[in-house]
Amino acid sequence: MYKKIKSFLFENQSLKQTIAKNTFWLFFGQVSGRFVRMGLIIFAARVLGPSSWGAFSYVMTLVAFMTIFSDIGMGAIVTRESAKTPEHSKRYFSTAFCLKLILLAIGILILIFGAPYITNIPEAKKLMPVVSLILLFDSLRNFGFVISRAKEKMQYEALNEILTNFFITAFGMFFLFLSPNSESLAIGYLLGVAVGFLGIFFLLKDHFTASFSEFDPLLVWPLLKSSLPFALASFLGSIMLNTDLVIIGWMRPAAETGYYSAAQKPIYVLYTMASLFAVSIFPALTKTLKEGLEGGKKVLEKAVAASFLAAIPIALGGIILGSQIIDLVFGKEYQPATLSFQILMSTILIIFPSAIVSNSVLAHEKQKNFITFSMIGAIGNIIFDLLLIPRWGIGGSSVATLLTQIVSNYFIWHKMQIANPFSVFPNIKKMIVAGIVMAALTYLMEIAGIPLLINILISIIIYLLTLKIQKEKLLELIRR
Repeated sequence: MYKKIKSFLFENQSLKQTIAKNTFWLFFGQVSGRFVRMGLIIFAARVLGPSSWGAFSYVMTLVAFMTIFSDIGMGAIVTRESAKTPEHSKRYFSTAFCLKLILLAIGILILIFGAPYITNIPEAKKLMPVVSLILLFDSLRNFGFVISRAKEKMQYEALNEILTNFFITAFGMFFLFLSPNSESLAIGYLLGVAVGFLGIFFLLKDHFTASFSEFDPLLVWPLLKSSLPFALASFLGSIMLNTDLVIIGWMRPAAETGYYSAAQKPIYVLYTMASLFAVSIFPALTKTLKEGLEGGKKVLEKAVAASFLAAIPIALGGIILGSQIIDLVFGKEYQPATLSFQILMSTILIIFPSAIVSNSVLAHEKQKNFITFSMIGAIGNIIFDLLLIPRWGIGGSSVATLLTQIVSNYFIWHKMQIANPFSVFPNIKKMIVAGIVMAALTYLMEIAGIPLLINILISIIIYLLTLKIQKEKLLELIRR
């Protein structure tokens, strides 16, 4: 038994087993790590209050922008090329790494000298030097994952995520106990990601130590040419996801930034789960497509159906139980975040399957489509935010996000249908029925005053039982 478990978790044996193994490790790492860090988020939000928590969330949003800028899409390209030609992985990694260092230097300068002029939150300005170092270490840490993903050894990434989040939480709580302010929290984050970077550095030191000796100037232009469309799309996508907090920070009090951040945090954890599942199947999808479109279509259809299997109960349950979830996680002080949280939960139905479709577009080497997709999202989100935030505040911002997701993801789905037509609705009909049954009973239990955690547990059981009664094939496939 021990040998079978070890073989399953640490060896690549078949397409199905490798996808299952990678999915397990990515989810285990991210869920475990974020579960640990959630303790820090809850503690910090309650200790700092909406205003200081909003200031910290604001600067971390700027870091997210600079993270996308410093990558310019090279990570995904290096993963793809290294999976296709493993013998050239060091050359691709080293060349991309040197380019990344240049972009990181530019990003740090922007944060330190430019970012203080684009915020009306005084507390946020003094955090810029510290968060610029967070950008440095976390970007390099994440760049190391391109090799573990190309080798389909996601256990490296999982263990590093747990290590990093553990130290972020430990240092963060320690410094908050010493001095409960946003600067203490930022220092805790910095030390945590620094430890995480050292961990991935020593694990993949052969690639890092060869970063300059394996640099190939002939790969610079091919890398840039392949990654720039994806880079522009990623940057515009970052605007689409993070513009809300930036514009709220311009137009509304710092407390509203804190409320909206509280609504976003659980949603972004769920977004991460969707992207991890997409990442875990990406190498397998790329390899399958080399054999023909039909094989890629089958993998895509099953993956999209699996994403809906999770998205439907999560979205419906989150909408119904939103007020109780916010109260449990952040406290009654954050109840103004409830409506935004409920609206953003509905985007789960879009993001989960779209993460799979977007990665499929990249696997088909159609990344130029991301430019239009992300441009629609970025421009649409800015316009909707500017129209809705002044009148409806953070509720308007969450509606802007929902509308933007609908419009932009329709485009990318349409392009994928052209590249390799696939079916969706026939594979999720039973899931929709199960979701409706679950939602009705969840709502009745909420009205009856059933405690939140018990309600969630019973709702999951109801959903799975309804699927089993309908003999949902995907359940059987997962069990195998």
